[in-house]
Amino acid sequence: MRYLPLTPHDRADMLGVIGAASIDELFVDVPAVARRKDPVDLPFHAGELEVEREMLALSRRNRSASEGPFFVGAGAYRHHVPATVDHIIQRSEFLTSYTPYQPEIAQGTLQVLFEFQTQVAALTGMEVANASLYDGSTAAAEAVMMATRVTRRNKAVLSGGVHPHYVGTVETLAHAAGVATDRLAAAIDAEDAVIAAIDADTACVVVQTPNVFGTATDVTKIAAAAQAAGALLIVVTTEAVSYGLLKSPGEMGADIVVGEGQSIGVGLQFGGPYVGLFGCKEKYVRQMPGRLCGETVDAEGKRGFVLTLSTREQHIRREKATSNICTNSGLCALAFSIHMTLLGERGLRDLAAINHAKACSAADRLAKVPGIEIVTGAFFNEFTVKLAKEARPIVRDLADKGVLAGVSLGRLYPGVEALENGLVVAVTETVSDEDIEALATALEEALA
Repeated sequence: MRYLPLTPHDRADMLGVIGAASIDELFVDVPAVARRKDPVDLPFHAGELEVEREMLALSRRNRSASEGPFFVGAGAYRHHVPATVDHIIQRSEFLTSYTPYQPEIAQGTLQVLFEFQTQVAALTGMEVANASLYDGSTAAAEAVMMATRVTRRNKAVLSGGVHPHYVGTVETLAHAAGVATDRLAAAIDAEDAVIAAIDADTACVVVQTPNVFGTATDVTKIAAAAQAAGALLIVVTTEAVSYGLLKSPGEMGADIVVGEGQSIGVGLQFGGPYVGLFGCKEKYVRQMPGRLCGETVDAEGKRGFVLTLSTREQHIRREKATSNICTNSGLCALAFSIHMTLLGERGLRDLAAINHAKACSAADRLAKVPGIEIVTGAFFNEFTVKLAKEARPIVRDLADKGVLAGVSLGRLYPGVEALENGLVVAVTETVSDEDIEALATALEEALA
């Protein structure tokens, strides 16, 4: 079925109004040498059935995370998402809801965002959290911009353990805003190295725990050093389930906490959409990007919810906005909140403990394989191993054999020879003992 909104007569009338004899005349300003003489090298239109077959064939080239042993992490993690989550978020009042600018008709959406903020604040140990951002990397970039506004300084120091994709996002936005960045060399366990890089121009230091190599770090000393120099500490977390086991960034003195919330309620989804977490100390709330939902009472004294501390116009007007990424990942935030509610505090702690135990079991098993060295000392559910051979070809070889072994550091840090034998292995509750044995056996064969 074709959709043709304009008839030839309609088109002729439109051309007549603008004074053009034909559609070709609309392109007279394009030099003749730049115009194509042949159709674009793309398939011609096809029926729905043919398109469905083509797309299905393309999809078969992917390997689903559920089709075999899966140890891929490095910022996106496979966790079990209860069926209840998808059932609730697909209700039309959630699935099709618009930005809640009119509180009198959006109390359901606003309450969901308020509950989400409450959960994020509790998990991160911060006094206030916003209604989410696009993902963890954009949240990290927004945190750096916020720190420059708070401190009126113009430099960010990024540790060598921050995920390189997050670093890239920060650098992109910082460059556009004229903010200097000092990116330290990649290091498996050297978050404290940022302390030596702090100077009078430093607006913030950005560290990650657990970092991209899996290392969990107590950043209390870093917080003290940054704050003593008048800078803010930004803590990044890519694995939200770790909040159930590790000390929260707020407890360690962080000024701003950002992270990726995908691990709770949101599937891998081929890389997105995800949900960015953002929390800070209350004294900085007016510089916090994104939306903030607050609790109030209506004219009859009943509990209600509204967007607070900023107007719609503030998001629209570039020069007045705290952020020009002026939306939130509402549906993914809802999925996060539903899953978090189903788990509760005890459930999250139990889930985190299972993840850590399985990761320890996997590390112990891999340590017995000749040619493998465990290089991450303290970890949650992810660790780095050093192979006796370059990791990237081995990952490809194992994928062809049905085992997704992890993320090679050569992929994350191309051209860094010292890291090319590194492999980041993530182990969640979805990994079985049989999966761990399959990984160990496959690596042993590849390294023989």
